Amino acid sequence: MAKPDKVAAVAEIAESFRSSSATVVTQYTGLSVSQLSQLRRALGTSAKYRVAKNTLVKRAAEDAGVQGLEDLFVGATAIAFVEGEAVDAAKALRDFAKDNNALVIKGGYMDGKALSVDEINRIADLDSREVLLSKAAGAFKAKLSQAAALFQAPASQVARLAAALEEKQRNATGTEAAEAPAES
Repeated sequence: MAKPDKVAAVAEIAESFRSSSATVVTQYTGLSVSQLSQLRRALGTSAKYRVAKNTLVKRAAEDAGVQGLEDLFVGATAIAFVEGEAVDAAKALRDFAKDNNALVIKGGYMDGKALSVDEINRIADLDSREVLLSKAAGAFKAKLSQAAALFQAPASQVARLAAALEEKQRNATGTEAAEAPAES
């Protein structure tokens, strides 16, 4: 018979799997409590970092419908449940793993499919959502400026043409006026 505290833990982890936009499975053997605290601070509000027993995590993943991660639940396992942007959490984990060799990224899960370590690193290499939005806004602004210049060009060309014709007429009338008194 299952113990109530284990049943509650499995339910909580399963809910974390369901509510997160992505998960990253790590091995944390060799990290001190202060280093784990640093990692949690580095993740900030973008992810919750949870250490759990592999048997409980396997059951929770199965309950949540998460497939393809069973092989990753070996050894000292901790999971980052990403609640915000996956890019921010992946960057924080990758950067922390670079500084602390004891943290090993094993894989992850996002959009209904398992992720390899390379895929997580590619996600970490992406620009954040805010940066991508600002780049898109800059591109839209540039295109609008080009369109405004394009629409303004015919009007300015007509104005220059009218000024040139007016100048030509003045020169033509000035030449006729200058020639007329000489004939008399």
